[in-house]
Amino acid sequence: MKDFAFGKENFTLIAIAVALIILGFALMSGGGAKDDVSFNPAIFSSLRIVVAPIITIIGFALVVVGIVKKPKDIETDVAAK
Repeated sequence: MKDFAFGKENFTLIAIAVALIILGFALMSGGGAKDDVSFNPAIFSSLRIVVAPIITIIGFALVVVGIVKKPKDIETDVAAK
């Protein structure tokens, strides 16, 4: 096996985190007016100003966990090689 800095679990966590970040930004989008004059109050929905940022922040935190987490399948003893 090649020597990668991350294990399979790290890559899985990072992939889930990226999906959460994309989902959070997608939930924040929208709510614009159909023309340049009217106002759409949907921009102030709790989904866009509360839920979506929380999902995005959880995604960014999960990226950090995925990077910092020590992989199980990599040996820590360098002398064994």
